[in-house]
Amino acid sequence: MMTTYIALLRGINVSGQKKIRMLDLKHCFERSGYSEVTTYIQSGNVVFKVKKSDVIKIADDIHDAIQTTFGFDVPVVVLEVDELRSILDVNPFSEDPEFENEKLYYTILKSEPQPENLASFTEEKYENEKCVVLGKCAYLFCMKGAGKAKLNNNLIERKLKVQATTRNQRTLLKLLALAESV
Repeated sequence: MMTTYIALLRGINVSGQKKIRMLDLKHCFERSGYSEVTTYIQSGNVVFKVKKSDVIKIADDIHDAIQTTFGFDVPVVVLEVDELRSILDVNPFSEDPEFENEKLYYTILKSEPQPENLASFTEEKYENEKCVVLGKCAYLFCMKGAGKAKLNNNLIERKLKVQATTRNQRTLLKLLALAESV
């Protein structure tokens, strides 16, 4: 039985760094045994099918294939379709009167943070930014926009001690639609 997954690669094709053409990335996935591979935009979003497996193992296998094929050390986070749907459904800011979809970002974590790292992280406050961590997602509401945010992917990774990658709501909704249509 094949299962649909979404891979989120961190830091490719950003500011001319770690450039990978999406067709080459698709072929890398196919050579690694993944099927029905679809990429979305240039920032490393891939929908694919494979026999059901552990998402950490799949992420590590994709990481190794990218390193072997392209020579880049690229963090990879993998989600099952239901997991992505759940992340979108439990948005803790949807009832916030200041909430705007364009200012919401999802920092998807490779694994749940350790309780002590999470406790220390949630004690800190950032002006014009709100962050709630639920499971494997840090929901980041940037009231002044992401470009001016102090609380970014690097800081979240460092504080929670977990690999992560950030996407906006529009991208995640598109990936969910692609995954549900495969």
